[in-house]
Amino acid sequence: MPLGCSTSARPRFLRGPALLLLVVAGFLVSPLAHAATGPLALTNSLVGFIAVMLFVLAYALVMAEEKLHMRKSKPVLVAAGLIWFMIGWVYVQAGMPDEAEHAFRETLLEFTELMLFLLVAMTYINAMEERRVFDALRAWMVRKGFSYRQLFWLTGGLAFVTSPVADNLTTAMLMCAVVIKVAEGDKRFINLACINIVVAANAGGAFSPFGDITTLMVWQAGMLQFYEFFALLVPSLVNFLVPAAIMTLFIGHRTPHGVEDEVDLKRGARRIILLFLLTIATAVACHSLLHLPPVLGMMTGLGYLQFFGYYLRRTLPRSLERKREHYTRTGDERRLAQLGSVVPFDVFNRVARAEWDTLLFFYGVVMCVGGLGFMGYLGLVSEVLYSGWDATWANIALGVVSAVVDNIPVMFAVLTMQPEMSHGDWLLITLTAGVGGSMLSIGSAAGVALMGQARGYYTFAGHLRWAPAVALGYVASILVHLWLNAGSFHVYG
Repeated sequence: MPLGCSTSARPRFLRGPALLLLVVAGFLVSPLAHAATGPLALTNSLVGFIAVMLFVLAYALVMAEEKLHMRKSKPVLVAAGLIWFMIGWVYVQAGMPDEAEHAFRETLLEFTELMLFLLVAMTYINAMEERRVFDALRAWMVRKGFSYRQLFWLTGGLAFVTSPVADNLTTAMLMCAVVIKVAEGDKRFINLACINIVVAANAGGAFSPFGDITTLMVWQAGMLQFYEFFALLVPSLVNFLVPAAIMTLFIGHRTPHGVEDEVDLKRGARRIILLFLLTIATAVACHSLLHLPPVLGMMTGLGYLQFFGYYLRRTLPRSLERKREHYTRTGDERRLAQLGSVVPFDVFNRVARAEWDTLLFFYGVVMCVGGLGFMGYLGLVSEVLYSGWDATWANIALGVVSAVVDNIPVMFAVLTMQPEMSHGDWLLITLTAGVGGSMLSIGSAAGVALMGQARGYYTFAGHLRWAPAVALGYVASILVHLWLNAGSFHVYG
C-alpha cells in the first residue's frame, strides 16, 4: 500500500489483528484447554476465560493507540493487575498462596532484567543526543548528500550487521535516533525507515546467540551450539532484504531538508560513545565468559557513565575557561557566544528522559503473558501444536503467534516442553521466534521501543500497512532455511 493512505482508512487496519486475537482467544477457551502450568488447572475455568478476554481487550486498545490517543501502557497495566488479582484470589481460596507469589516473582524478575537493560540503553542514547552526537551525524549526512533511499539502506544494513553483537533492541534504538535526526519531520520516511530497522535488527539478531533474548535462551538451554546459529545467516539476510526491496520502491528520489551548517559536539561526546561500546562489550562478556545475565554488564556500564558525568561536572569550569581564552584569541564569536549556554552534564536527567511509557508497557505485557502462561495457556498452545502437528509447521505457526504474543514467553514454553525435534527444527523455531515478531510493531522489543522513541511517526497502523511485505520476507526466509539446511532436519540432539 502506498504511503499516502488517508487517515480515515486506518480503522480498517485494526480488523486483522483484532480478528487474530479473537481466534486465539477462541482456541484458548475451547474444550481442548485442559493443561495447566501451575498446580491448578485454570485454562478451562471462568477465571481463565476472563483473563484471556482482558488480554484481548488490552491489546485491542494498544492497537488503537493512534486513534484513541491513549498511551499503550495504560490498558496492559490494568489488565496485568486484574489477571494476577484473579490468580492470587484463586490460589488463596485453594490454600496455596505461595505458589502464586513464587510465579509472580519469577515473572517480575524476567521483566526486571529486560527493563534495566532497556533503561541503560535509553540513558546512553539520551546522553549521546544531549552531547549532539546525532545532530553531528545528521549534518554529516546532509553534507554528503545521501538520498532517502541511501539512508534507508544504510540504516537498515547497519542494524542488520550490528544487532548480532549489540543485540537487536539496542541497535534498533540507535538507528532510530539517527533516522529521526536526519529526516526530521518527514513522517512517511521515518515510518518506513523504522519498519526497515525493526525487521533488520530482528533478522540480524536471529543468527547470533547474543542478538536476541530468545537466542540466548536457546543457547543457554543447550539446544544449539554457538557455531550452529550461523547457519541462519542467509535466511536472516533474506528476511531483511525481501521487505526492504519492496519498501524502497515507495521511497522517492529525495534528499533530507536541512541547512549544511557546522555542528560542534559537546565535550565528552566521543568518550560517551566509547563508554557505550565498552558497556555492550561488558554485557556480552558477562554472559559468554561468566555465564551471568547480560543486564549485569549493562548496569555496570551505567556506572561508567555516572563516573564520567562526575568528571565532566568537576572539570567544567576549567574547560570553559580554556575555551573562552582560545575563542577570544582566535576571534571565534560564534563558539564564544555558545559558552554562555553550557550546562553541567547530569546522568540522572538522562535517566529521567527515558521512554517510561514503553518500559511500563513492557511490564504490562510480560506480566499479562506470564499470568496466562501460569494458568497454562502457553503450554497448552505448544502442547497442542507439537502433539497434533508436524514440528516444522508448529514452529512456523509459533513464529506467527510471536507477532501478537511476545516471543520470550513463546520460546520459554517451547523450551519447557522440550519437544523431540531435529537440529533443523530447533534452528527453525529460533529463526521464526526471532523474526516473526517483525510482522507487527508490538511483536518484538525493538518494535515496542521504537513506537515510544518515534512517537507520532512510527505507529502500529503505520507498520501494519507493510505487514504483507514483512510476511513475505518471513515466508522467504523459512523456505531458504528449509533448502539450505535440509540436512540438519535429520540430525537429532
